[in-house]
Amino acid sequence: MKRSSRPPALEPRPSPRRRALSEEDRELWDLVAKQVKPLKKHRAAKAHAAPRAELPPTAPAVRSASSPRSVAVAPAPRLPKPSVPPLAPIGKRERTRLSRGRSEIEARLDLHGMTQMRAHRALSGFLHRAHHDGLTFVLVITGKGRSGGESGVLRRQVPEWLSLPEFRAFVVGFEQAAIGHGGEGALYVRIRRARI
Repeated sequence: MKRSSRPPALEPRPSPRRRALSEEDRELWDLVAKQVKPLKKHRAAKAHAAPRAELPPTAPAVRSASSPRSVAVAPAPRLPKPSVPPLAPIGKRERTRLSRGRSEIEARLDLHGMTQMRAHRALSGFLHRAHHDGLTFVLVITGKGRSGGESGVLRRQVPEWLSLPEFRAFVVGFEQAAIGHGGEGALYVRIRRARI
């Protein structure tokens, strides 16, 4: 007959009161307490420096006999992101007035010969100033690019940049300029009014 290596399972007795430690229990406790090493200072400092926030009392999780998993807590609702104003095309009437010189182009930016990084910075600063100064229409000259059928990098990139959320605070909309203002190599840009 083999003996089991595990000690026999004892059922805990329900005791409504705490009992005092016996002399043997006290000696065992003292022996264990002497072998315990204190936490390092930086861990203890972190524990004292950042106390946990008190959470409001919640109902204890109910466990069913058939399922050992606890009840899941619902995730916190997400806050809506601030909306970015949509781009609006420049109206046909305004475009005609610009092309015929009846509406004034209040500022111009020429990006010819700039690298993409430099052009992006120049465009950002230019639009910020135009917005701050209360301008309505500006002209951004990108250039047509190389001759030989290829369109220029800035000619492709600038419309994409103007569509980005970072520029929407300054730009209402944009369209290709009329031939007299550069045609395919330039853009009319309508500046958003600054809020007062």
